Amino acid sequence: MSRESERFNTKHPNLCSHLRWKGQFILAEPDPTVPASNDGLFWCLHTQTCIGPDGELAEPGNCSSKDRACHGTGKCG
Repeated sequence: MSRESERFNTKHPNLCSHLRWKGQFILAEPDPTVPASNDGLFWCLHTQTCIGPDGELAEPGNCSSKDRACHGTGKCG
């Protein structure tokens, strides 16, 4: 898997449940003939911005690490 595809992989098993992206709100079945857009529009439910509570980018590549201080809780420290 390329670095970019891993960065935007929303199917990662450890993905923080507080990460949001616009694809979650599209009420349509995925069409396998249409390539994924990987638009990179992600935000944290806690901060409501593209920056997580720890000051790092909120995107799948970062939000799938249980070592991230805010992973799963939204709290740092």
